[in-house]
Amino acid sequence: MLELAILGFLCDTPLHGYELRKRIAALTGHVKPVAESTLYPAIKRLEKADLLARATEPGSVAAPRHVLTLTEDGRRELRRRLAEPDPRDISDENRWFTVLAFLRHLDDAAAQSAVLRRRLAFLEEPASFFYDGDRPLPAEELDDPFRRGILTIARATSQAELTWLRETIASLDG
Repeated sequence: MLELAILGFLCDTPLHGYELRKRIAALTGHVKPVAESTLYPAIKRLEKADLLARATEPGSVAAPRHVLTLTEDGRRELRRRLAEPDPRDISDENRWFTVLAFLRHLDDAAAQSAVLRRRLAFLEEPASFFYDGDRPLPAEELDDPFRRGILTIARATSQAELTWLRETIASLDG
């Protein structure tokens, strides 16, 4: 997820590490804070794989800054990761939002639609956070008001996403 976010934001525009970290933190929020000890090794891995390049420019007030840009190989890798997301990128909401944030960089509407269809299929499967054996429990069957709240909120969120997915797929399919 971190590498996808790095590639995606750098596809938008060249950035220095601090600005990149701020944008990733804004996308992932409180769920997955980005530590320097995580970000900079990921940047180095991507740089070593020739997916991004680093250039030094003079700092306006302080020391020179390193500006990161995406290479052509980096653009290809971003498009590959978007077209073929890992199953966890489809099922995990935070990972899904990262894919969704950059799906516009996948130029082919049919490929975008295919990714959205995978998420749609995942959301259409009966699921719950709570089970009776193998049977998912709906909110109406729970006595615990807090667990019922979780399921009520999740259902509303899922319904909104299902509506958006169906509308967007129909639009992409023309």
